[in-house]
Amino acid sequence: MKQKWKYFLTAVLILVIIAGLIRPMIPTPSPSGQVQPDPSQQVQPEESEEVIKESIPYWTEDSAVMKSIMDFVKQVSDPASEAYVEKEDRIAVFDFDGTLYGELFPTYFDTSLMIHRALHDESYEAPAEIKEYAEALEYAFDNGLEEPDSPLSGAQCQAEMFKDFTIEQYRDYVRSFMKTEVKGFNGMTYEEGFYMPMVSLVEYLDANDFTVFISSGSERNIVRELIEGVLDEYISSDRVIGSTFTLKATGQGDKAGKSYNYKPEDEIVMEGNLVTKNQKTNKIFSIIDEIGNAPLMVFGNSSGDLAMGEYALQHGGRGYMLLCDDTERDYGKTETAEKFKADCEEYGFETVSMKDDFKTIYKEGFEKAD
Repeated sequence: MKQKWKYFLTAVLILVIIAGLIRPMIPTPSPSGQVQPDPSQQVQPEESEEVIKESIPYWTEDSAVMKSIMDFVKQVSDPASEAYVEKEDRIAVFDFDGTLYGELFPTYFDTSLMIHRALHDESYEAPAEIKEYAEALEYAFDNGLEEPDSPLSGAQCQAEMFKDFTIEQYRDYVRSFMKTEVKGFNGMTYEEGFYMPMVSLVEYLDANDFTVFISSGSERNIVRELIEGVLDEYISSDRVIGSTFTLKATGQGDKAGKSYNYKPEDEIVMEGNLVTKNQKTNKIFSIIDEIGNAPLMVFGNSSGDLAMGEYALQHGGRGYMLLCDDTERDYGKTETAEKFKADCEEYGFETVSMKDDFKTIYKEGFEKAD
C-alpha cells in the first residue's frame, strides 16, 4: 500500500512541475477579455536602427532642410506611399570637394597636391611653365587672393606631373600626402577634412537602402584614397566617378590600346594626359555612362553641380546644394554663398546653410589657423 502511495505522490509532483513550466507560455487575458502578449516574448526593435532613421547626427535639430531630406527619404522608402521607389532605383549622387569634404583650407585637395608635387617634392623637377603656375597659385592661396588666371589646366598639369607612375605608385603618393597638415586648421591633416554632417547623411541614406555614388571633379583615384576608412563602408570604389587621366601599358609604344595585346611583363602606367574633366554637363554624361540610371537625390555645392541636379529634377528627384556661408568655423565666402543661393532658387534646388544647418562641421578639436 505504501508503495502505491509513493508512486501516486511522485506522479502528482511531476504534474505540478509540468504545469509550472507551461503556465508562463499561456497568454493572460486582460480585464476586458483580450489576451495580452507576454512582453518577454515580443521582438524589440534594434535601438540603433531606430535612432538613425529618426535623426541625422551633427545637423541642427530645427534644420528645415534636414527635415525635408528625411521626409523625402521616408516617402520614397515606404511601400504604402504613392511616391515609393524600389531599392534598386534609390540612387543618391554626391559631389566631393565642398560637399563631403572641405575645399577652403585653402583650396581643393588635388590643387594642393599639384602645388606640393611642383614646388616641394625634391625628387621631382616640374616643367618651368607648370612650376611658375604653381608658384602663382600658392602665393594667391597663402595670401587670401583669388586664383590667378592661366591658360594652363590644373587637371592637365596633374596628369603630366604623374606621368609613368603606376596606379599603385600614384595612390601611394596621394596617401602619403594625405598625412600632411592642412594650412587652414591647427592639427588637421588632409585625411581628416570631412564634413561630419554630410558623412552622417551618407550613412543615413545607406541605412534607408539608397545606393550612394560620388561624382567629383577631382581625379577618381584621389577620391578613392581620401574616402578610405571614412566613407568606403557606404561608397565602394566602383561607385566613385571622377575626372580621368589617360593610361597605357609599358610595352605599348605608339600603338593604340585597341591595337595592343597586354603581355605578362607589362604594367599599366599613367600616360600624362587628361581625358575628361568631370564637371557641369560632363557629370550627366558620366552618370549615364557609369550608373545607367538618373539619381533620385543629388548633393552639390557649386555651379559645377547644377547640371546633375537639374538632371535629377527632370526625373522626379531632388537637388540639395551646400552654401559656403560659415565664416566662423570655416573659411566661408558670404558673397559667393548668396549668389549661389539665388542660382539654386532659380533652378528649384533646396540649399543647406553650413552656418545654420550644421551643428558642427569638422571633427572636434580643430581650430582655424591664425
